[in-house]
Amino acid sequence: MREFGFELHLCAFLERERDAVLARQLGGGVHGSRRVLDVVCVEPGPAFDDRAAITAERIPALAIESDIGPGRARYYRDGFDCRPDRARHVVEWATDIGFFETERRNGRDYVRQTCRYPDDWFGRITAIENKPDLGAPGDLETQLRKDVRLGLVDEVVLATESHVTGAHLNRIPEAVGVWRFDPETLSREVVREPTALEPGEHGVELLDEHAGWTEVRIADPGQKARARRRLAERAYGKGWRSYDFPGCAAAAETTVAGGGGVPYCEWKGRVVDPGNECGPDCPGYEAADPPVVDGEAERDRRTPWVADPEGQARRQSGLDRFT
Repeated sequence: MREFGFELHLCAFLERERDAVLARQLGGGVHGSRRVLDVVCVEPGPAFDDRAAITAERIPALAIESDIGPGRARYYRDGFDCRPDRARHVVEWATDIGFFETERRNGRDYVRQTCRYPDDWFGRITAIENKPDLGAPGDLETQLRKDVRLGLVDEVVLATESHVTGAHLNRIPEAVGVWRFDPETLSREVVREPTALEPGEHGVELLDEHAGWTEVRIADPGQKARARRRLAERAYGKGWRSYDFPGCAAAAETTVAGGGGVPYCEWKGRVVDPGNECGPDCPGYEAADPPVVDGEAERDRRTPWVADPEGQARRQSGLDRFT
């Protein structure tokens, strides 16, 4: 099976097996490395329900990290350490999703959080690297070594369809767990359990490699904590059904592991990657309206994520009287 189809089958399988938030193709760096994590699995923490009640969308990192709190409203520029136009953009974004509320005073915009952000809403984070065919590993060893040395997530797993030999295991960092996953039967064999990493400790981030030297930076625990929160927020807002169905008569929705929202091509007879395989260049293409698919309803039904939370703004009514 092609890597995209393998990835979607694995996500649907994990969605059925784990009580967690799943997302695909997220940046996994601290200092701007180009590392992209294939699948991220975020397990709920003690305050998950409080986070889910705020918004179904990603909350922008600058809004969370700003000096804007849930108490008395303050002039928006005073709450941000960035350009005024950037601060304005973040305020508008956070207000649109219900995390901020604004009011106008003497020609100025004042803003506050609608609720306190729950830092402990997420627990363990697992990064999964998908490599269906170990016969063509590419830069697999380097990619996994980056993840282990940085230690941004709690554990790293390699998922493959191939038979895993001792030689394969010897080329993979010892801390990386290995799953053999069959997307046709939706069965998983745990070849090796992952070793817990240390997100609360310093990590080494590989930024670039050149002939004769490698560029690295140390990531301290505070930087990693902020990056983990950003990663968890992106996963919460994005999910794994992050694609549009193509406008083609052959396009259809299929169900995998009990979950819908998976793109299927009746002409090709398999799951397809709409962004790379569909369109006028495909011999089986026939223009039509895309199928009506409600991926958010599937995500809401099968995971802790809440598609339509009540929000928190009304809880702040009259708060200024007590601050």
